[in-house]
Amino acid sequence: VQYGTRAKAVASYLSHYQLLPYARLTELFEDLFTLPLSEGTLFNITKVCYEKLEHYEFQVKQQLIHSPVVHFDESGIRVKKGLNWLHVASTETLTHYEMHKKRGIEAMETIGILPHFKGTAIHDHWKPYFQYVTSHGLCNAHHFRELIYHEEQYGQQWAKELRGCLLEIKREVESHKIKGDLKMPPSRQRYFERRYGRILKEGLKELPVIHQKKEATGEKKKRGKPKQHPSKNLWDRLHDFKQETLAFMYDFTASFTNNRAERDIRMIKSKQKVSGCFRSEEGGEMFLRTRGYISTARKNALNPLEALTNVFKGTPFIPNMAS
Repeated sequence: VQYGTRAKAVASYLSHYQLLPYARLTELFEDLFTLPLSEGTLFNITKVCYEKLEHYEFQVKQQLIHSPVVHFDESGIRVKKGLNWLHVASTETLTHYEMHKKRGIEAMETIGILPHFKGTAIHDHWKPYFQYVTSHGLCNAHHFRELIYHEEQYGQQWAKELRGCLLEIKREVESHKIKGDLKMPPSRQRYFERRYGRILKEGLKELPVIHQKKEATGEKKKRGKPKQHPSKNLWDRLHDFKQETLAFMYDFTASFTNNRAERDIRMIKSKQKVSGCFRSEEGGEMFLRTRGYISTARKNALNPLEALTNVFKGTPFIPNMAS
């Protein structure tokens, strides 16, 4: 049986955008359209879409490599009941998903975006990102959650003051953006840098100390650094990565949070809640490429169903650097 481009696009739309599993899709086509599509036919439609999007994916990866700011994130994903990792690279107009058995450097090298990227990478402080020579910006939504926790759990007043400082910087950055400014005046940057440093310096006095137990005679000395209090670990990170924490202040194109990448990952997690794990690596890869295409189309104000119809016509949407 030969199915038209519209029928194939609708099947892909319902599977990859509305997240319907194949079994429910076959029922839907039979009930609504009296069109008996088997699960095997739906798989073949998905595979054709995946293959026709190969050039699109290559172009998107190239554009991400040359973008000034890209958001990166990763999250666990189940394939054949085993743990794999979903990696996302995201901008205002582009979304790229890729799956790998590893979370760190090996996966990033295989995906091939970060090794060539020279812009600002926004992420959640996953250490492997810092292996790449590029500018970094850290997610302050994560910092806020940790600062609130340490304020409430351990009574760290410096954490409250630092949250207030970051919020004030954010408001001032937004006011400059509204006026059309491209950067904050150097004098204001220096003011906030000093204030940030002063809060951390004063906060050092508040940090709880974990007293190390004296080793009994004859015991081997434990290797590694002495254990620190969790509040000191957070303090160290905010102190050592001050430049990256304040990246949004120095560069208005850098974001205050990494919410963009997290939003793009969220729908893939919803897919797993609806359909369970992917039954094969091939199935996962096919879903992710098409889902990334739909996400990119929507970011560029395109109707996803029309965008998918164009895929099956052989003319998929390919964004350009100016979009």
